[in-house]
Amino acid sequence: MAFLVAGVGASIFTAPSDPENAVRPNSTLRRNTFSIVAHDPIRKEWGVGTASRVLAIGAGTPWAKAGAGAIATQAAANVTYGPRGLELLGKGRSAQEVIKLLIADDEDRDDRQVGVVDRRGQVFAFTGKGCDPWCGEKIGKHYVCLGNLLKGKEVVHEMAAAFEKTKGPLAWRIIASLEASEGAGGDKRGKQSAAILVVRDKGGYLGLDDRAVDLRVDDHKQPVKELARILALQLPRPRE
Repeated sequence: MAFLVAGVGASIFTAPSDPENAVRPNSTLRRNTFSIVAHDPIRKEWGVGTASRVLAIGAGTPWAKAGAGAIATQAAANVTYGPRGLELLGKGRSAQEVIKLLIADDEDRDDRQVGVVDRRGQVFAFTGKGCDPWCGEKIGKHYVCLGNLLKGKEVVHEMAAAFEKTKGPLAWRIIASLEASEGAGGDKRGKQSAAILVVRDKGGYLGLDDRAVDLRVDDHKQPVKELARILALQLPRPRE
């Protein structure tokens, strides 16, 4: 396994022993995907954006809770990392502590990939050595871009660059990151689904929950483009 302490501009990737273009036999069972997990300290928002060549990637990959943090769990995704991780984040645990606790007793951790941002905007990520190549992360200030079964490391690097240069609400910075990832090749198998989740205190309907943005495209030829279209119905895209 490999760990990386969050730092601005830092990056890491694991190099499985499989050939560059190899796909593990059980890959069809995996939530191979690319995601961004991010925090906006000014608006006090936390969010996750994700896209993949699997059906309904938004079901189980993105998790977030206002005042606690956000999580993306993928590859051979352990979906319990979501609720368990948010509970730990809510108790004030750091992103690094949360990931270490989640994978500590997970016998299949080598097949997991997870990224976390905590309430303070600190970021940590883990990519198991059994994840399908290319797999890895790009960590920056208040965000991490991560993916597996990608065309190459340029995918997460382009995601990060787009997030950093885009202005405006967190939701649109996340969309810009997903758009850039597809432009760099994205999931090497193609496209099918995408999702975005952004939370802030009382950000939901009538202020009764924290889900400021909660949108999914479960099956579409251009899922990220469609996700941007429906987000614009709720939150107009800022002019560049």
